[in-house]
Amino acid sequence: MFSTNRGSLLKWRKDSSLKRMMHSSVNFRQHASLVFVRLAVGVMLVMSVSLAFGQPSGALTEENLLFLEAWRTIDRAYIDKTFNGQSWFRYRENALRNEPMNNREETYLAIRKMLATLNDPFTRFLEPEKFKSLRSGTQGSLTGVGLSIGYPTKADGPPAGLVVISASPGGPAYRAGVLSGDIIMAIDDTSTESMGLYDAAQRLQGPEGSSVALTIRSGLEVKHLALMREKVSLNPVKSKLCKLPAAGNSSPLIGYIKLTSFNQNASSAIKEAINTLRSDNVNAFVLDLRDNSGGLFPEGIEIAKIWLNKGVIVYICDSRGVRDILDTDGSDALATSEPLVVLVNKGTASASEILAGALKDNKRAILFGEPTFGKG
Repeated sequence: MFSTNRGSLLKWRKDSSLKRMMHSSVNFRQHASLVFVRLAVGVMLVMSVSLAFGQPSGALTEENLLFLEAWRTIDRAYIDKTFNGQSWFRYRENALRNEPMNNREETYLAIRKMLATLNDPFTRFLEPEKFKSLRSGTQGSLTGVGLSIGYPTKADGPPAGLVVISASPGGPAYRAGVLSGDIIMAIDDTSTESMGLYDAAQRLQGPEGSSVALTIRSGLEVKHLALMREKVSLNPVKSKLCKLPAAGNSSPLIGYIKLTSFNQNASSAIKEAINTLRSDNVNAFVLDLRDNSGGLFPEGIEIAKIWLNKGVIVYICDSRGVRDILDTDGSDALATSEPLVVLVNKGTASASEILAGALKDNKRAILFGEPTFGKG
């Protein structure tokens, strides 16, 4: 009896050990297969990344990395995720394989070619020198003819040049009768049909007292103008106290504020104008944004905060929807109680449109004028 039970016990232990060994073998084969698959996938991914760039990722040059930084910026932020009907990833691969990027100028050229495929007049690459020139237009003063220019929209008709957004009041172009919506066809006999915006801006600027020849299409009329460059002051704010003459001595006092641009002094100049006019006991304000083509976006936000006690100023959106909301809680408010009228026209653009829209949407101001430029 005992020996039989012992034999059965030994047989059971052998069978059980054999099953465990077989189970372990199966598990080992499964894990080994899984590890192999993961390893194979990893190798394939490394190979595909290397092939995508045409060279090992560690061999990317400084110029390649600069190009990729520009590519990623567009990939992340561009609103049209079809990228004008092309494969954005394939473009990157082809450019890294085929475009020469041996020095900075070649890399800049490759970036400009990449952006040109988007066929978007408002997406442009600025080299450091041109960016510096752009910033100079928001500081102090510059020497030119007092024009703010942009790329034509479909509403302006066939793109045969650059469009005038606004002419600075009192400047050379303004005195010569150049109007918002006019088309600059040539600068010093050089056609602007394929001219870049910043190339045109450099041509319009120059030494004080020098002249520049412009060919302008205003409606159906073509004008040939010779303008003398002047130092154009960029003091963005002018203000005055106004009375309604028909109301006699009891006429309400109106504080008129003309904002010509959004440079780095704009918000502080608006505050100073409000305080000065309030010392004269004004009853209401008029904010004139006519022919204001914009400027520094943050200054537009700060000026909106001056007039609002609360509310959303602007939504910032990308291809995935709302990315940020810029609003105010009233902590920076200065003039929220007096009635406010905002004047706009077709030269009101960009940051001016954002400011006017924020004041209107928050029921802080009434807008008078005509449809604006359509850029903000």
